[in-house]
Amino acid sequence: MARHNALVMLAAAAMAASGTYATAQLGGGAPKAQTDLFKTDPEGFTRARFPPAEWPDRDFTICRLQYASVRSERDGSGWKTDYPYSEINLLIRFAQLTKTSISYDEEQKRPNTWVVKLTDAKLYDCPFLIASDVGTIGIKDVEAPSLREYLLKGGFLWVDDFWGTEAWTQWEQEISKVFPPEAYPIEDVSAADPLMREMFDLEKVPQITNVTFWLKNNGKTSEREEDSAQVHVRAIRDHHRRIMVLMTHNTDVGDSFEREREDSDYSRLFSPPGYALGINVLLYAMTQ
Repeated sequence: MARHNALVMLAAAAMAASGTYATAQLGGGAPKAQTDLFKTDPEGFTRARFPPAEWPDRDFTICRLQYASVRSERDGSGWKTDYPYSEINLLIRFAQLTKTSISYDEEQKRPNTWVVKLTDAKLYDCPFLIASDVGTIGIKDVEAPSLREYLLKGGFLWVDDFWGTEAWTQWEQEISKVFPPEAYPIEDVSAADPLMREMFDLEKVPQITNVTFWLKNNGKTSEREEDSAQVHVRAIRDHHRRIMVLMTHNTDVGDSFEREREDSDYSRLFSPPGYALGINVLLYAMTQ
């Protein structure tokens, strides 16, 4: 696949800074007046949209993992963190910048995205799984085998937006129930990894904070001060070296999608590199 560089990045920046909201663009033209069911819910209390008995189509989609939190983190909302507009906006840009057919809701004029539990049989129909604020996650004994089987059979999980040592320790403890580290160690992902070169050539993953923190703290990005100063990009691979679990720690890539139109300066700074990584990750998950 041809690799795109600054030209496409500038195009992504222009879209992020345009006056047209992302969800209006995928369907072509302005959306019809309608009630957005997600926007009627307060932030952090957005209702879960579970998969129907029959999938509406077999085009690409993203599923968000619904999990139980066993601890709390400042500014986090557990599994609902960054839901649902992080994945909605990412899928819109993915469709615009690649030839991928994505699952689309004609009534709501936006991509289909779903919420799944690890005990849900629909998990195995999800091509891509995402989770945020995983420094609060508790993986139950009954859930670990399902996640392990899903990932070993070709599934992909991206965890993002968890900050500091305590959050990392919690996540590391819980994912070890799924993949014991002696057999499946957590590794750093280098800039030379194929994931970093799928469509955009990325030298690093930037530190992206949530827009509220950024505005209140004069452009600072480390949400836990010195304890989260360094971004970590890590992975668990299968025995063929395919990444099964991608971890972006001490950064909130999801907010670069979710908050695309909330502040133009924030969007110009964070949305282009955020989308570049997001699209690389989706392409890697689809093709490896």
